[in-house]
Amino acid sequence: MTTTLAFFSNKVGVGKTTLVYHLAHMFADLGRRVLLVDLDPQCKLTEMCLSEDSLLAVWQEAHAGAGTSFGCLHPLMFESGDVRTPQLIEVSSGVQLLPGHLGLSTFDDPLADAWSGALGGGDSAFRRLSAFHRLALSARRAEEEPELVLIDTGPTLSPINRAAVLAADFIVTPLSPDVTSIQGLKNLGTVLHSWRKGWQERVARNAALIPLPPGRLLPLGYVAMQTRMRRSQQMGGIDYRGSSIAEAYASTWFGQAAASTDGGADPSCLGVMRHYHTLMPLALDAQRPMFHLRPADGAIGSRMDYVRTCAADIRTLARSFLDKIDAPAPA
Repeated sequence: MTTTLAFFSNKVGVGKTTLVYHLAHMFADLGRRVLLVDLDPQCKLTEMCLSEDSLLAVWQEAHAGAGTSFGCLHPLMFESGDVRTPQLIEVSSGVQLLPGHLGLSTFDDPLADAWSGALGGGDSAFRRLSAFHRLALSARRAEEEPELVLIDTGPTLSPINRAAVLAADFIVTPLSPDVTSIQGLKNLGTVLHSWRKGWQERVARNAALIPLPPGRLLPLGYVAMQTRMRRSQQMGGIDYRGSSIAEAYASTWFGQAAASTDGGADPSCLGVMRHYHTLMPLALDAQRPMFHLRPADGAIGSRMDYVRTCAADIRTLARSFLDKIDAPAPA
């Protein structure tokens, strides 16, 4: 069985793509088959996974082939075709990638038109709105079906992201401990509730005999991103341990105050992703996760100790995800 997670935040620079990349490789280290789907028009995840030469080669074939998410969906969005079967790239053992493309941003208008058109029950509208869902289904039919599909989205409330989160089983929200992130979460909650309600209204009018996503927009939880902070921000009482994020998240998703934990961890918090200041530049140069860095990559002396700490931290975070994903659904 495959579980699809959409990583979604409407704040730029929160570290979402770094989180997705490292979780994918840690999930693979823990024995899970993972598919990365880059639906962010900025394509940062694709850049992290591929060398510059490989990236250029993939993009040169984007219109003609199915080597990117853009190429797979272009015939459906602008022509009379349908979703192409994706050609996946092996990033590392257990991790595959469907690369993104800068042209994804051109899908906003067709998807916005389809959202309006679906109220009339039009077949073409539902084909477009379900495109990312059916693309993920097509990728699952590979020789070795992935157990986890991780979707990286852009930091906007765009029609592309609406279609992307509708395609997911669960939504993961990376949050940084600052006022703008918490306010953005409140705005995000309003939009997500509107999307869920709007999708259910449209599905009821569907006459198309195609697979449609349920569009339940279920939250898996949030990850507290421990970014660099000024002292003034740290003194504001908003940190990954504090109540502000927990209260905002509970209010956004469940319409209620956060459950009392008697000083314990927030059950909606999947864990913390630290900054690892000195490791990330080395990882980008080596094109490997921070916890896979070797002395040849520059991880020597105390940095190697930091690599081991990073591995332990992200392993704990990944296991927290798997515990929730593998838990039996409530009756």
